[in-house]
Amino acid sequence: MKKLLPYFMIAFGASLWGGIALFVRGLKELGLTEMEIVAVRVTFASMFLLVIGVARYRHLFKIQLSKLPLFLGTGILSIAFFNWCYFTTINLMNISLAVVLLYTSPAFVAVLSFIFLKESLHVKKVIAVIGTIIGCILVTGLQTNTSSSITLIGLLIGLGSGLGYALYSIFGKVALRHYAPFTVTLYTFLVAMITLLPLSGVWNKGELFLNPKVLLYGAGLGLIPTVIAYFAYTWGLEKTESSKAAVIATVEPIVATLMGLILYDEHLTIIQLAGSTFIILSVVIINLPGRRRKLLPKIVDK
Repeated sequence: MKKLLPYFMIAFGASLWGGIALFVRGLKELGLTEMEIVAVRVTFASMFLLVIGVARYRHLFKIQLSKLPLFLGTGILSIAFFNWCYFTTINLMNISLAVVLLYTSPAFVAVLSFIFLKESLHVKKVIAVIGTIIGCILVTGLQTNTSSSITLIGLLIGLGSGLGYALYSIFGKVALRHYAPFTVTLYTFLVAMITLLPLSGVWNKGELFLNPKVLLYGAGLGLIPTVIAYFAYTWGLEKTESSKAAVIATVEPIVATLMGLILYDEHLTIIQLAGSTFIILSVVIINLPGRRRKLLPKIVDK
């Protein structure tokens, strides 16, 4: 049973991510815009992380100012941008399609890592990128059910969530060379909060936060699919292989799809299900263990 616990924790964390739409749509219905919802999420998450940090990780608070640009990358270019794109997509189309478009991130990571981190491009990565492209075409370009209300802007914003999520892997990988995971997470959310609070204009709707439902949804968004999900996933990740964790994490779109079907009466066409399968299989393929065959050599060998 102990051997299975890390896998369970990874699946648990990913399942919590899959339920994020419940909080996003709840706050949207209460009158908040997508950018304001992002500000609410990073603010509550920052407060929870600060409390946890003071209680257990005070030795991880110190950073060098010279490394601050890394957190500008993770906090603004990734977390703020990716959350806005993702939350907007959730409110523009089916929850399941929104999370599937988010899962295009491994394809973006493969390409960006090759360009900026000089990582090798292998056959599996190329197959995964091609599979992701085919999946996106099936999900959106061959749509036959107009009730899914897929638009070009919705597609582009959905792909933007995948790109933003991928950028976290790029900036985060560099940041983790210098700091512990908790430090990277804490300052990522703090930077995002400091940036978004004045820009989002959320304080202009201060009266909304007198509504207990807004506070409940906001605190829930910052705690359940953010802080708790992160710690559960990270705890499991520390005790298993990252490739296995990435495959197990594909439970997220399954949970999101079930939520859309049960709570919001959403439906997908056979073609859209096929496209979603292509994207999820691409995530699995890119993380399959085993001997890798290089397709293109590293640009710089160190």
